Amino acid sequence: MTVKLPEFSDVVAAAARIGPHVIRTPVMRSAAFDARVNAQVFFKCENLQTGGAFKYRGAMNVLLQLDPARTPVVVTHSSGNHGNALALAARARGMRAIVVVPRDSARSKIAAIQSTGARVELCEPGLPAREKRLAEILATEPGELVHPFDDERIIAGQGTAALELLAEIPSLDAIGTPVGGGGLISGTALAAKAMRPAIRVIGAEPEQADDAFQSFRSGERRAVVAPKTIADGLRGSIGVRNFELLRRWVDDVVTVSEAQIVEAMRIVLTDFKLLIEPSSAVAVAAVLAAKLGRPGERVGLVISGGNIDLDVCPFLRGERL
Repeated sequence: MTVKLPEFSDVVAAAARIGPHVIRTPVMRSAAFDARVNAQVFFKCENLQTGGAFKYRGAMNVLLQLDPARTPVVVTHSSGNHGNALALAARARGMRAIVVVPRDSARSKIAAIQSTGARVELCEPGLPAREKRLAEILATEPGELVHPFDDERIIAGQGTAALELLAEIPSLDAIGTPVGGGGLISGTALAAKAMRPAIRVIGAEPEQADDAFQSFRSGERRAVVAPKTIADGLRGSIGVRNFELLRRWVDDVVTVSEAQIVEAMRIVLTDFKLLIEPSSAVAVAAVLAAKLGRPGERVGLVISGGNIDLDVCPFLRGERL
């Protein structure tokens, strides 16, 4: 199957298009964190983006290319952050959103989508169930599909976070992101390799949802079904376009345990005074485990989001995995 892949010029165009509509999020450092890992680590804080995650970049990039008069309704599936971002972008553009959400998604994320006025359609966990319900809706109701990750416009929009990071800190040795469906890692790789060809681009996944890790190692796209990980935003399997870009531009994919994810959340709160969601903490955990970045290097991390369900945050309840 031949699919359209975005290019670096699409990331640059997306940055110009969405610039007036998104937050240019800060880049943060912590001396305490740097000392833990013996490196200089730069956090691109997309947890402070509109909607609390980088997803607003891709959603807005798509919707700014649609005419609300001709396309009044947009439809997607999401574990939470993309659905919220699309719903917020749709409201800003005078459009309506329908979002298919798995029942096991964080309650705070479902509530956030509903608060925008979007219509939430619940489905069973797992990507097949999400795609089945999405297809049923599109078969009976007019609407534009905005896929959460396997869309060249989404990928280009997500790449704008790395574009900003490297414009501010151009001499990075490595850059890392979490990997779910692959929109962020593929957009990041496009931007980073064009701006700094020698940079290493590394994706991080939970051990319990390691489809991109398996795919990268085998050279064949693989999927996981309803994986059991606290990183709810990374339960989807890597997309077709995303895997192709992963193969071309990403240097490695690594994995971390559930306990490492939770410990990374605690450390970020301690060192940065930031509460980030488990999916965000996966890349941080990889740095702490010496799997992303080397001693003495300058490492960039896209902190993908901060939408955490406080009721199920283990360390806030005094628990350790």
